[in-house]
Amino acid sequence: MAYLSLASLWLPIVVSAAFVFVASSIIWMLTPLHKHDYKDPGEKEGRLLNFLRQEAFAPGLYYVPWANHKNMKEPAVQEKITRGPWALLNVMPGMPNMGKNLGLWFVHNLIVATLVAYIASHSLIAGANYLKVFQIVGTAAILAHAGYALPMCIWHGTPWSQLPGRLIDGLFYGLLTAGVFGWLWPSMPGAVPRLG
Repeated sequence: MAYLSLASLWLPIVVSAAFVFVASSIIWMLTPLHKHDYKDPGEKEGRLLNFLRQEAFAPGLYYVPWANHKNMKEPAVQEKITRGPWALLNVMPGMPNMGKNLGLWFVHNLIVATLVAYIASHSLIAGANYLKVFQIVGTAAILAHAGYALPMCIWHGTPWSQLPGRLIDGLFYGLLTAGVFGWLWPSMPGAVPRLG
């Protein structure tokens, strides 16, 4: 059996990362899929911003009401927990830098594609047929792109209404990655796949 080296899969890694990057931009900018992911605080925004400025929270993720294993049984903590409300507050260090964030998103896509390629290179031989490559790569890529959507709702307070959109994103990115790998899968060991 002629398994492939990870280096021989550099082209599908880069091309699939680029395709996912472009597809994600189209999904987020031109479709209504994530239109309602974030809520507008409306007239409360000014008071909320003033509160955050005055309190000068250090950047970080805050969870309220706060409780831990040491103070959980205290009556005051129990009252806070019962009364609520519950919230996660993510304070960022500054204005989001879209150029930097998009660059990091592309790096993330490269990492996902590289790990998927690693799995595929140990599961598939050179010259494997398109559908077999699509099956293995698609499964790994969907898991990578959509695998944390449900835990985000369970543990991090992401609204359940966002789950379908996140799963659709992950499914689409995974299938796109699978298609690229199937298209550019090397026909023999050491072969360099060609575009077109």
